[in-house]
Amino acid sequence: MIVGYARTSTTDQKAGLAAQERDLKEAGAERMFSEQVSSVAQRGALDSCLGFLRSGDALMVTKPDRLARSTAELLSIEADLTKRGIGLVILSMGGERLDTRNPTSKLMLTILAGVATWEREIMLERQREGIAKAKAEGKYKGRNPTVAVQADRIRSMHAAGIGPAAIAKELGVARSGVYRMLGSKDATGEADAA
Repeated sequence: MIVGYARTSTTDQKAGLAAQERDLKEAGAERMFSEQVSSVAQRGALDSCLGFLRSGDALMVTKPDRLARSTAELLSIEADLTKRGIGLVILSMGGERLDTRNPTSKLMLTILAGVATWEREIMLERQREGIAKAKAEGKYKGRNPTVAVQADRIRSMHAAGIGPAAIAKELGVARSGVYRMLGSKDATGEADAA
């Protein structure tokens, strides 16, 4: 069975959702899951769709960004589908139809994902080099130590009977930092009377 999944980010994109559903049905989708939700929100219809699929089925989407937030997520979904004996069909992958039930399409998807991963690693390498250069020039100092700067205030608030959680909330710092500042005897993680 070919199962279609359509998604748009907002409710004002009804025409876009209808167009995806139309394209999926024309391409052979027998069952449809649709939703209008941002890719960063919980995607209930996608979860239902992935749960519905069985070995021998194929999941069909119009574009990769309708299915996944990132290349890594796309590859993760595809790997899970393959492990379960389910194909992935993307109607427009750079203008071409991609069907992972075909070895060449699976290779293309893997190559594209590999290029994306390589680009990310190169970007991180450049970032590390830039930070090292800035540190050497004395321009990079890192984050300001918010808890250390307020150490006296933290100690006086604690001496006044205010608990670490309340101190952290009041000063806008991490509770774990307050515990560290107060010393190991308070760092038990036990609930305080805040």
